[in-house]
Amino acid sequence: MFGSGKKKDALFFDAFSRHAERSVEAARLLVEMMGRLEVGNGAAAHVYRPAEDAEPPVDELARALYVKIKDAETSADSITHETIKRLHETWITPFDRDDIHSLITRMDDVLDLIEAAAERIVLYRVVVAPPEAVELATLLVQCCDVLVKAVGLLGTMSRAPELLELCVEINRLENAADSVHRRAMADLFRAGNDPLLVMKWRDILDGLESATDRCEDVANVLEGVVLEYA
Repeated sequence: MFGSGKKKDALFFDAFSRHAERSVEAARLLVEMMGRLEVGNGAAAHVYRPAEDAEPPVDELARALYVKIKDAETSADSITHETIKRLHETWITPFDRDDIHSLITRMDDVLDLIEAAAERIVLYRVVVAPPEAVELATLLVQCCDVLVKAVGLLGTMSRAPELLELCVEINRLENAADSVHRRAMADLFRAGNDPLLVMKWRDILDGLESATDRCEDVANVLEGVVLEYA
């Protein structure tokens, strides 16, 4: 990124890319998991009313998808620990140490939230999803796709303008997620909805929206690094 050409620098950039790829993998699996749920038609009564079977059986395929998401999250954790260890062992880093630490830990936050949302879907045994949940998960995939492209450009300043444009795109996607989340909350808290299902879906929806927030945090770190060193 800054013309050092050192192999140690390349190790940091490779770690960022590998971590971002795990996020994309997990986010896509989450969308696949959502696809196993019946998607409500926008009527809150359909989504937030108990199923005839008060305790639906665990969807084993959904559980299998969750295990894959957990594997991706565990792999990303290893990359995070490896990066922080290397940060403490390296005398000269490609850019500011605090920025490196902030970047990898905020990327880790994204995956933690994806994993948490997937786990809740399985543990809560929800069978119908509000359409906004699918929208949020889809926006999250898009955010993660853009993050992969952005961190892939971090090793060179010749494409700094393109990297900054990607950061703006992540901010746009996060704003879109905020709008979807507000719409979901309006449906969620309509009179007559089952309180237990309201609590379950508020937890899941908040987690999805928070994951897009963390993507924006990553973009903000990237933008700061580019503006400081370009």
